[in-house]
Amino acid sequence: MPKRISRRKTYERDAKKAVFLTSLRLAGLGFLFFSFLAAASFLYFAKDLPRPERFSEHEVAESTKVFDRTGKILLYEMYGEEKRTVIALERVPPHLKNAIIATEDSKFYTHFGIDPAAILRSIAADIKLGAPKYGGSTISQQLIRSSYLSISKTVARKVKEIILALELERRYSKEQILGFYLNQVPFGNNAYGVEAASQTYFGKSVEDVSLPEAAVLAALIQKPSYFGDIDKNKDELLERKDYVLRRMYQDGHISQTDKEEAQRQVIVFRDLRHSIKAPHFVLYVRDYLLAAYGEDFLKENGLKVVTSLDWNIQQVAEKTVRDGAERNKLLNAYNAALVAISPKTGEILAMVGSKDYFAEPQGCSAGRGCKFDPQVNVATFSIGRQPGSAFKPFVYATAFNKGYTDATIVVDEPTNFGVFGGKEYAPQNYDGRFRGPVTLRGALAQSLNVPSVKVLAYLAGLQDSIKTAQAMGITTLNRPPSYYGLSLVLGGGEVRLLDMVSAYGAFANDGMRIPPVSIIKIEDQYGTVLEENKKNPEKILPEKTARLVNSVLSDNNARAPVFGSHSDLYVPGYQVAAKSGTTQDFKDGWLIGYTPSIVAGVWAGNNNGEEMSKDPAVVTAGPMWRIFMERVLPLYPRETFPTI
Repeated sequence: MPKRISRRKTYERDAKKAVFLTSLRLAGLGFLFFSFLAAASFLYFAKDLPRPERFSEHEVAESTKVFDRTGKILLYEMYGEEKRTVIALERVPPHLKNAIIATEDSKFYTHFGIDPAAILRSIAADIKLGAPKYGGSTISQQLIRSSYLSISKTVARKVKEIILALELERRYSKEQILGFYLNQVPFGNNAYGVEAASQTYFGKSVEDVSLPEAAVLAALIQKPSYFGDIDKNKDELLERKDYVLRRMYQDGHISQTDKEEAQRQVIVFRDLRHSIKAPHFVLYVRDYLLAAYGEDFLKENGLKVVTSLDWNIQQVAEKTVRDGAERNKLLNAYNAALVAISPKTGEILAMVGSKDYFAEPQGCSAGRGCKFDPQVNVATFSIGRQPGSAFKPFVYATAFNKGYTDATIVVDEPTNFGVFGGKEYAPQNYDGRFRGPVTLRGALAQSLNVPSVKVLAYLAGLQDSIKTAQAMGITTLNRPPSYYGLSLVLGGGEVRLLDMVSAYGAFANDGMRIPPVSIIKIEDQYGTVLEENKKNPEKILPEKTARLVNSVLSDNNARAPVFGSHSDLYVPGYQVAAKSGTTQDFKDGWLIGYTPSIVAGVWAGNNNGEEMSKDPAVVTAGPMWRIFMERVLPLYPRETFPTI
């Protein structure tokens, strides 16, 4: 009996051992199978990871950026579906890196591409919710997802994401991965990467963002489209910003004092509706870029366009025009424009094509259009506007070229110049008076009409005066001379404000002219210079002629009998040359003036050509010109014109 029991125990022990060994073999086979399956899956998915150089070759599309003359103030971006500026990791402030790591992947520097604990928590949450959400992604996973995977939420895609994230970590350093991520992650409003996001939301480079602004950028990553709608969801975004700051404090990135101060600071967002600075100027530049490079190239190849615009002067110009045009509404003049140019380089320093590009039209009526049409650039308007007496200096310069001087005498008296346009042409002076014999200095300085028509008819000549104006930069006088007739000297031909300012620049620059320059330099995304302003000045006028015109137009005593000694043509403390122009029907008011360093021109009127009140240009355009010059001349050394 004991022997039988012993054999049974031995049998049971052997059976258990056999089961254990069989189970162990099956487990081993299972482990090998799943290991093989995992390895095969890894190799299958890893083959889709781009070669290591892919991330560092800037293969992402970069938008073309248009900057002011310093290359620091972003005026405009031309982009396709994504606006992006690739920036080196070392240029990203530490507090922004820490803000993003604290909220998106606090274990970034310690994990190997995935966070298993976070994945398990995510799976548990998915089971509880009954639908896949797939949270718990590391920065590496997010980078893979945003760069190479579809947006579908499937198990296969999640597995692929994990495997590719592991391989990504094997191929790249943590710093490389973080750099790729910061240039790739979406922030809403078509902004991809931290530099584009900083420019979009704050109007500044990412290098300059403060701690609370960095927290805002980090907050946007969670729900870029939702939080990016600042008008609707600003409060929730700021709550998320405070959460980011708390996480930074908890992880030891900032002190409690830093956190509290950052939470108290008011965040000032850029107006997302106005994503363009100096709009009329920028669109003028854009037209050139589109013609030269094509739209697709500009949207994808990350050109850096450094323009001639001086942002400080532009802001002065915009405020001056906006305020002046509003005052002029009392004179039935609803709009204005201003252009400023450096006569020594031809560079456009400021261009304001209307009083407010973003405003609504004003003074509109059926069949007559609008007195104020905000998006029409009056400064470059193709058919131009009549300049009134602002055209006279070209005619007088032509006479000076022929040997006449400022002391030459003409007689200011009632004069019939014959039939022009089907009726007798007998112009009048502005005040209806005639002064008898006057010098050319007095006639030009006081803007006397009858003597000026005589200068055109008898001294300068119509055809030669047109040639002088064209050589100086007037591009719109393309009809036969007979079309304009003698009224040309009184502004009978349409001109553009930009052309007028550029042409006056030849007077300021001793007869040397450089065509208007809007772009200083264009670089591609690698810093290679594609274009550079190397325009050379051209001698247009004899030095003596230019200096004689400067002397007359800066002679405050010579113009005082008509304009007074303290008119808006005069800037106390500076020698400035200036000329006003008012059309006969009071539809246009002009004032162009200059020093050796800057030329500025102002136009005032209505877009639809409706008459203003019966006030001369010195009243409508003059105050804006004087105010502008008073504000910008202190930026330059005090200068006087060279003597004759």
